[in-house]
Amino acid sequence: MSSIVTSQGIVHYEAYGRGRPVILLHGWINSWGVWQDSMIDLAENGRYKVYALDFWGFGESGKTNTPPFKIDSYVQMVNQFMEILGIERAPILGHSMGGTVALAVAAAYPQRVTKVGAVGSPIEGKSLNFFLRMAGRDWVQLAQSLPTATHMIVNTLVRINTARDTERVRKMLLRDVDKTSMESFFRSIGDLRRTDLSPQLAALKMPVLGIYGEHDNIVDPHQVELLDKYVPGARTVVLHQSRHFCMLDEPEEFNTTVRGFLSA
Repeated sequence: MSSIVTSQGIVHYEAYGRGRPVILLHGWINSWGVWQDSMIDLAENGRYKVYALDFWGFGESGKTNTPPFKIDSYVQMVNQFMEILGIERAPILGHSMGGTVALAVAAAYPQRVTKVGAVGSPIEGKSLNFFLRMAGRDWVQLAQSLPTATHMIVNTLVRINTARDTERVRKMLLRDVDKTSMESFFRSIGDLRRTDLSPQLAALKMPVLGIYGEHDNIVDPHQVELLDKYVPGARTVVLHQSRHFCMLDEPEEFNTTVRGFLSA
């Protein structure tokens, strides 16, 4: 377990392997653990040193310094992480909200990003499902005044959205939501709901990968079409047996696709 101190709090991360660096970013109400199997695969079969971060407010990262918990603040977090660890340039891949952040990092700091990948990521906030768009309303004051009731609502929301997922996915999310501050929960999804990265996509000059699950019930999988539309030469893949967590639903196909993208 490793951590660094940034301008807005402690950032926890895990690293595995030896070789060229790769940075992985988790999704909303998730943590670095969603990438554990992929980290092992990339390190052992691709010979990379793989870093997986916890965003502020999630997992084991800091929750007390009250950073904005917004996409732009997470972009700055990734930039600071690379600066502090001496990672000059690297591929960055993200799942869900993490992929939105990865694309935003590539747009803001193109000199830092050699390749970028989005996995089940909302490029437009309106692609989030109905329940998540509702969670994106300003419920922060409620969360602060009624923390126990709010936590029950959040757990119910997670259970509703994962009813058809595997037991592993459900347990992972319920574990991670217990480590998520309610302020980061509401502020991050509120900002994500208002996000639209499509105007920035055409400026991306590095290789871009998009992986979406055909049966994703969290983010509209047709978001992959925006990468095809705005990024010339983008590599896009739809996994036909996957929901939101492609890396867990079809791990062999997912890992093969990522390794191929990184080595091309």
